Amino acid sequence: MTDSPFPIEPTAAEAQAAIAEEFAFFGDWSERYQYLIDLGRKLPPFPQQWKTEEHRLHGCQSLVWIVAEGDAGRLVFHAASDSAIVSGLVYLALRVYSGRSAAEILATSPDYIATIGLGKHLSPTRSNGLAALLAFIRERAQAAATA
Repeated sequence: MTDSPFPIEPTAAEAQAAIAEEFAFFGDWSERYQYLIDLGRKLPPFPQQWKTEEHRLHGCQSLVWIVAEGDAGRLVFHAASDSAIVSGLVYLALRVYSGRSAAEILATSPDYIATIGLGKHLSPTRSNGLAALLAFIRERAQAAATA
């Protein structure tokens, strides 16, 4: 298992509240996109050997790779993208869900997306990719919970 900076906040709910608070500082979407890009740069290094078809997330226009480790007690997600904005979306999802129990992941809907207005400001392909990312996280949590 590689090191992960997540979770940052003690709970998924607190992570979503922190994200909402941070995005509220920015007046317009050009500033929010820049912040999203900056967050994407904070993703930890993703091992080159994981950038394989096996770990590729389908449903995204950009290239996204994701690896899940752990069990029902604690699931850690590692991910990377070739797109700056998508890397920021990945960072937000990992901030909310990575390092949490399967039960907490399954009990937490991604409210931060609507709270910060992200859904209205993503292209359809990015929205589909974000939905695929969140579905992957939920599927892994469900599999761990029932294992």
